[in-house]
Amino acid sequence: MMAGVLNFTPTPIFRPLSTRRLSNNRVFFVQSSTNSSETPVASSSVTIKEEPSSGFSISPPPNFKPPKPKPFSVRPDKVLDILGAALALVFRLTTSVLVSGYSASFVPKNEIPSEEYALEFAGFTLKETSKLGPRPEKPIEIYEFESCPFCRKVREIVAFLDLDVLFYPCPKNGPNFRPRAVQLGGKKQFPYMVDPNTGVSMYESDDIIKYLVQKYGDGKVPIMLSLGLLTTLTEGFAMIGRMGKGSSYTPSKLPSKPLEIWAYEASPFCKVVREVLVELELPHLLHSCARGSPKRSILKQKVGHFQVPYLEDPNTGIQMFESAEIIEYLRATYAL
Repeated sequence: MMAGVLNFTPTPIFRPLSTRRLSNNRVFFVQSSTNSSETPVASSSVTIKEEPSSGFSISPPPNFKPPKPKPFSVRPDKVLDILGAALALVFRLTTSVLVSGYSASFVPKNEIPSEEYALEFAGFTLKETSKLGPRPEKPIEIYEFESCPFCRKVREIVAFLDLDVLFYPCPKNGPNFRPRAVQLGGKKQFPYMVDPNTGVSMYESDDIIKYLVQKYGDGKVPIMLSLGLLTTLTEGFAMIGRMGKGSSYTPSKLPSKPLEIWAYEASPFCKVVREVLVELELPHLLHSCARGSPKRSILKQKVGHFQVPYLEDPNTGIQMFESAEIIEYLRATYAL
């Protein structure tokens, strides 16, 4: 059986860089902690401390009610967006669709406990399993942005390894985390990874991938991420359908706590939400849950249903499904 919850007590991930202030006179540092567990993250508490206060209040739109989940449906005005995001599957195949060691078999429905996630088909149930490596005690931290092929490579290995990651979006002209990344690493280059579990930090997507598979996988880089220039080219082609979405900053309110999103890289529904999170420069804790992830059952146990993306906003208390409505909520709540 999978455990449900990790208990958190205050332990800093970053030591504050005491002398340099970012835009709007804000100094950012993060607190997060966890007890070691062999099961995936089911809940978390990560706080971005901000001083002095930005002066913006954060609250959901008036009379806002989260929509009911509608599996396998696309809102008519979002069809082109979803098709454009789905184009990535043509170029990247199953990369970031399946987790490490994925296997599947059809079994009778009564062989799967009702609280576990399973895909039902023609009277049978598809049992999906995986073989995951060691689990990091604290979330990996990554500074990156959408529409960057090198960043996408790293997001794909995150999905493959079924890691939870605290993303600090760094869109162009973003006033907060782009300068912070430069301050931490010394270069204006992305992606930039920090592993608070080991103290390791690094640039270069291929190096990050190798580090993550050695530390949290079986040491083997998936073939579609080990083809050198061909990998980079197909990553670029995969983003053609979105035409640079998720790369430029939209003025926004900075939340005191990261949002949490249950999602995975290959899903076009998750992709369009991630783009807006990046544009609004909203830090978010990603609970990656590609096919075969045990976190699919954790989410089902948590809310009674599995569907992604699923957003949890600790700043407002809002929890919701449905990508189109999540995007509208994010813009109404955080955009200036």
